[in-house]
Amino acid sequence: MKAVERRAICEWGIPSPVLQEHAAIRALAMIPSSGPINVLAGPGNNGGDALALARLAKLQGRPVEVWTLDPVPKWKGDAELQAKLWEGIGGRCRHTSEPDREIPAWRGWVVDGLFGLGARLPVDERAAQWADALERSRSLGGVKVLALDLPTGLDPSSSIVPGPVLRADATAAFGHLKRCHGLMPAKELCGKISLIPLPLNSAPDCTLFMLSRPLLKRPHWDSNKYEHGHVAIRAGAKGMGGAAALAALGALRGGAGLVTVMPDEDTANTVACLVPEAIVRPWNGSLPPKVDVLVAGPGGVTDIPDWIGPLLLDASALKEGEGPKWLSRPQTIITPHSGEFSRLFSQKAPKNFQERLDALEKLPKHCEGTLILKGAQTLVAGGRSASAYVNSTGHPGLSTGGTGDFLAGLAAARLARSLEDPLAAACEAAWLHGKAADMLGTGSLIARDLGDSLSALMRELHSA
Repeated sequence: MKAVERRAICEWGIPSPVLQEHAAIRALAMIPSSGPINVLAGPGNNGGDALALARLAKLQGRPVEVWTLDPVPKWKGDAELQAKLWEGIGGRCRHTSEPDREIPAWRGWVVDGLFGLGARLPVDERAAQWADALERSRSLGGVKVLALDLPTGLDPSSSIVPGPVLRADATAAFGHLKRCHGLMPAKELCGKISLIPLPLNSAPDCTLFMLSRPLLKRPHWDSNKYEHGHVAIRAGAKGMGGAAALAALGALRGGAGLVTVMPDEDTANTVACLVPEAIVRPWNGSLPPKVDVLVAGPGGVTDIPDWIGPLLLDASALKEGEGPKWLSRPQTIITPHSGEFSRLFSQKAPKNFQERLDALEKLPKHCEGTLILKGAQTLVAGGRSASAYVNSTGHPGLSTGGTGDFLAGLAAARLARSLEDPLAAACEAAWLHGKAADMLGTGSLIARDLGDSLSALMRELHSA
């Protein structure tokens, strides 16, 4: 984002105060027109944004006060100009070393313009005092906080919370979203995020994107089941027919026209009873005709049938050290959770989202195969792309047995409908899987609950 702003200023010639005016005008519009505003202005460009907002609010006749960290602020860059403009219309800056004494009397909104993109983290004791005092006031319903670009204390390039943060009720994200706006747990401290457009002449060079609502092709009115894709599923060892059934359910609800399940012989009757809509035939070493996508691994199955076509591997089929092998295979999707990822790539299992993201970014770029790394904010990468994708849907209710099997079948169904683009199929599946859970509401669920919800979601998307 800094590079984009530099290009606009140095190459395009737009004055940096113009960018601040655009940011301030739109951010001020996010604050209700009634009630007082207290503005916290840091010494740098984030403080310049805050001072511009204060000036615009004062010119509108709104009650506004500006507070600084130092009794005599040492303004830097454009903040020095904005401070002169603020003082020029009769504004003054106030200071206190004890925000706990001032804040209890405040009402309305507080604008956080202390530190932005260039902050050195963790923040110093003065900013931490403001964060603590405002948090206590917010908990009592005294004030609400609007962060300019990002809450003070967050690293714009990370999901990690490095220290004290001035938690916001709303955030005005300038120009483009930063990683802290989309990645948990940092995102949770931003409140409601509004993207504020700026006059910029280029886009940032991004390698991480948030998944969004997919555009699904509406089926032809006279299409048949084979045109919707035939998914074959090698799954279901003894005592684990449920996993095979849930994978089949995911494929059927995900739009596959035909699903054939091939469990071990002593599990076949169980699977057939659980999913009557699927063809169930005990595994005999050969695949049925006209298969479009093969799934292998759910329910304790370790063997992978000999198959050169589109392939999805999950669970027991994800074997030690074979990650690079499958990522180099075209039209292949692998769907590990953190433990399986560790097994596949012979490395320490990532314990949280940031470690999963770090592990993903160490993998070779432009891989032929596609990876769905499951977990809170599922990650998708590969498919000959240098980019990675973060899923924004889903909730902790998905942390239950069987939901991964359902996702495997769903991803296979989307791959059967989009054989030329496994990455797109994987992204669709991750988003749909989480959104189906969101439509059920937060709280506990079982994997079967996703079936009806996903069908309703698919109907909605096809009618859009």
